[in-house]
Order: sequence, then C-alpha cells, then structure tokens
Amino acid sequence: MALTIEIDHAKTRARTRAAASSGQPVVPQSVKGPIRRIKWAILLLTLSVYYVTPFLRWDRGPSAPDQAVLLDFANGRLYAFFVELWPQDLYLVTGLMVLAATILILTNALAGRLWCGFACPQTVWTDLFLLVERLIEGDRRLRLKNLGGPLTPKRAFQIVAKHAAWLLISFATGGTLIFYFTDAPGLLRGLASEDVSANALTWIVVFAGTTYGLAGFARDQVCTFMCPWPRLQGAIWDPEAYTVNYRDYRGEERTSAKKAAELRLQGKPAGDCVDCGQCVNVCPIGIDIREGPNFACINCGLCVDACDGVMAKLGRPRGLIDYESWNNIERGRVRQAPVNRLVRPKTVGLAAACVALAGAIAFGFEAKTTATLSVQHDRDPVAVRLSDGTVRNAYTVKLLNKSSVPHTYTLSVDVDAKLAIVGNDGSGPVKVGPDASESLRVTLTAASARGEVVFTARDETGATVLTARDRFVEH
Repeated sequence: MALTIEIDHAKTRARTRAAASSGQPVVPQSVKGPIRRIKWAILLLTLSVYYVTPFLRWDRGPSAPDQAVLLDFANGRLYAFFVELWPQDLYLVTGLMVLAATILILTNALAGRLWCGFACPQTVWTDLFLLVERLIEGDRRLRLKNLGGPLTPKRAFQIVAKHAAWLLISFATGGTLIFYFTDAPGLLRGLASEDVSANALTWIVVFAGTTYGLAGFARDQVCTFMCPWPRLQGAIWDPEAYTVNYRDYRGEERTSAKKAAELRLQGKPAGDCVDCGQCVNVCPIGIDIREGPNFACINCGLCVDACDGVMAKLGRPRGLIDYESWNNIERGRVRQAPVNRLVRPKTVGLAAACVALAGAIAFGFEAKTTATLSVQHDRDPVAVRLSDGTVRNAYTVKLLNKSSVPHTYTLSVDVDAKLAIVGNDGSGPVKVGPDASESLRVTLTAASARGEVVFTARDETGATVLTARDRFVEH
C-alpha cells in the first residue's frame, strides 16, 4: 500500500480551508485525560525551571559572580553551576549542541515529534496563553461564538483582561530571559526602582513582544510553517516510531453510535469512529489525524485523550487513536499482531552515538583546566648566534589564568639552556591576575639544544602544571 504523508494540512480539510480564508484562527477545545495531565506537569516543571533558575546562587569565590546560571557575554564567560566556559571552550558548547541534536533525532526515531508536543517553548507558552484565554473567555464553543459576535461591554472587558494577562506573562518572560545575561536580583531591584539601562529595557520589550506575538497569535503557524523541524520529517520520518495514529481498520466505516449498533445486530461491519470530531476540536494545530500521518502533527496526544473519553462513554475499548507505529497500523489492516520494534539498529546506533558524545564531552570537561600556556617561536630570525658561539632562540609565551583569583607561575624548560624573560629580572615568577593573561618575551640560550623543547609553567601551589611544546633551532 502506498503511503502519502500530507505536509500542507490546510488543503485536506474543508473546515480548515474555510477558517483560513476567513482569517479565523485555530481554536482548540480543552480536554481531560492522562496525556493532558502529563502536559500540565511538564508545563509547570519547565516554567518553574525557567523563572526560578536565574535567582539560584552558586559560590565561586570572592571575585566571581554567584549566579548559578549566567551568560556573561560582556566578559566572555558562561556559567552553569560548577561549570565555567571561556571562548576557548566553544568546542564543548558545540559538542553539547550536537548531542542535543542527536538526542532529538533519537527521540524522533522512537516517538516522533515528542519534543514538539510536550517540551518545546512554543508549545509550553502557547498552552499557558490558551489556559488564560479559556479562563477568561470560556471554552471553544464560547470563543467561536465570540469571534462572530458583537462587541458588548462584557466582550470588551474579556478582550482587555485577556491581553493584559498575556502582556503580563510576556513581560515576565522577556524580563526573566534578560536575567540570564546579568545579575538577576540586581536587575530586578533596578526595574523596581526604575533604575535600569535603556539597553536592558529594549531587549525586555523585544523578547516580550516575541512571546506575545508567537504564543498569542502565531501559535500553530509557528509549528507548521516557521519551524524547520516539520520539513526535516521527510528525511527522518520512521514508520516504526510510536507516533499518534488512527487505527482506521477499527474505526471505519464511520457512523453514529446508534447506527453502528443496528448494523452490528444485522451482522454487518461498522466502525468504532462515530465522527464526533473531538479529535479535530482539541488539536492545537487543527488537523484531522484520521486522514493519516501528517507532518504538522506535533505528537502532543490530546486527540488520544479526546477519543479515549468518547470511547469510554460509548463502552468501547480505548486506543482508536493512539501512540502506534505506522507499520503496526498496516499490520492491523491485514489482521496481523502488532510488533514492537523500538529497539532496532537505527535506535541502537543513535543511542550509542549519544553515549559516545556524552562521554567525549564529559572527558572534555574533566580535562579542561583553569589556565593555559601557549608558545610561539619567533620567525625572523628563527635563531641568533652570539659572539661566544652560543645560539639564542626567542619565543612569545602566553599565560592565561581563567580562575577568579591571581596566580604566580614559574617557567622552566626541559633542555640545557638558559631561560630569560625580557623585561623581567632573569626568569623569576610571573604573576597573572584573575581572568587575565600575560604575554611574555622569552629567550633560550644554549651551546647546543637542537630538537624539541617543552615549556613548563607551575603555579605557586604546584597543583597546576601547564606544558607547551616548540623547537630549538641552531640556524
């Protein structure tokens, strides 16, 4: 059987076409059920993490910021609890992004757009805005009625109250995002006393406006047209993934509950689907999952709760719409038993890649030091022969101290040569301030030391030993 996956769902539903042509937005209905409860729990968790994290403290010493998570771009630092990243550690951030992308692909191979339906910020804030809208204006039927109704004083009050609540949430969201880039309590006090920079206010307004526009108005358009993830589904869609699907072999032919009972009494086939439309009404994207796999579906499972509720009222088994692989749908059509293939070469390979990436990143964090030493040999001239017959090589040595306290380093080499620091009294200790670097002009003088040279820098405690390699040449 040929499978066609619809991308532009607006072409397949007359109701959606009519709504689109009239400019009417998708108005989802509220629903109750286990999946909806899971989504509420994830919404509460993610919003709590987002709004609370900037106010968590983490002691890094007297000279370092004590905000647990801080993106200090002004000073080139990223702090996340015990982790401190410099621009030189960008490869670790890149590794984390690659790991996140691999986990997302693994999730897609297991259960489709699960991230989109449960934890994506667009989904979370849209759910929050919809909750406010329902509390103020009522559920779907009332909101649809209001869309074409006159502007009464009650309706005007509802509109003002809804948008005021949306704006309050939006500014709280924008302000919290700014807290990640500066000291949160300090900025909060500045906002309370109206002592805050124009730059901070500008970014708060920008982020608040983005939240207000995307969660309040764009909503499903973001998931369907603005986000690139649905378009990538064509390359990574997996028929073995447990996505939201309609068991058409059980639901068709659709008919009313009364008509289905009559047909069954006559020994004729009748589907379990009563064409109530609840699966469409609760969908935040406005699609009809009964038409088959659809790239616009965010796999949120609200239609599963809606359909299970109808089936329970009719005394029929749940699962007419369920998380099921497309291959199992096709097996059901020919009355074959379903097969669980979550563990298969693709998922095993992706899981192994995630473990390998996580291990490599963990090793990178473990090997990361709070100081670095680099050496660069002079090129012109590469060597100078002195009057006494000895040879002198010159180098630029750079010491970088990433810690929040000053350190004093002593330089040495592993060859029989005299080391001298230009501008310093001999080869004495070099003091490097906190979050600072020192560039030194260093010379090595030797009768014969051709070959590799290892420079070593030890701090005053002896706990930090830095090495860098270069060469000593005679001509």
